[in-house]
Amino acid sequence: MKIFIDTGDVEAIRRAYDTGMVDGVTTNPTHIANSGRPFKEVIKEICSIVPGPVSAEAMGSNAEQLVQAAEDIAQIADNIVIKIPMNVEGLKAVPVLEDKGIKTNVTMIFSSTQCALAMKAGATFVSIVLSRLDAIANESDILIEDSMMIKSNFNFKSEVLAASLKTQNHALSCFRAGADIITIPESLLFQMYKHSLTTEGLAQFEKDWLKVAQ
Repeated sequence: MKIFIDTGDVEAIRRAYDTGMVDGVTTNPTHIANSGRPFKEVIKEICSIVPGPVSAEAMGSNAEQLVQAAEDIAQIADNIVIKIPMNVEGLKAVPVLEDKGIKTNVTMIFSSTQCALAMKAGATFVSIVLSRLDAIANESDILIEDSMMIKSNFNFKSEVLAASLKTQNHALSCFRAGADIITIPESLLFQMYKHSLTTEGLAQFEKDWLKVAQ
């Protein structure tokens, strides 16, 4: 099980990576825009902090444009992964890029059939978006379970990446289903460390330790 951080905030990435729990990073145009900094500058700095996969989005209206944009982005660092849209043109670009040695991450997947097509195209990662599904009363945990079953049934090599997790229950559903990767905000990572009973228990231990003869 791998944990990626989903942000364009380099200081948040530094804090999260310092825990030793972070295996990679995902970004998107919104995250980069929120940083207020040039795209390539942000991506280059992230890649210098985290040696694992760093997903950056290629933009284009057809496969040729996506490939061209991806080749340009891939030159930033060796650990770049290119995010590709889940559509016909995107999946046409995936095998072209993979054949060139450029890893891809098909993003904005909301159904098990989309996931199957992305894995069949040969993407390194397939990103399933959870919270947006839950917002429209679709059960995202079922999608994760179905996606892992499809991967197993056909021995696809793509890693299933669960994205847009907002709660610890989202993370737990992914762990139960055996998702390869979850990508989460820094805040959720640090929430996962905490439990009220842990806090109470440790406080009691500290109090009692003061009574122990040294």
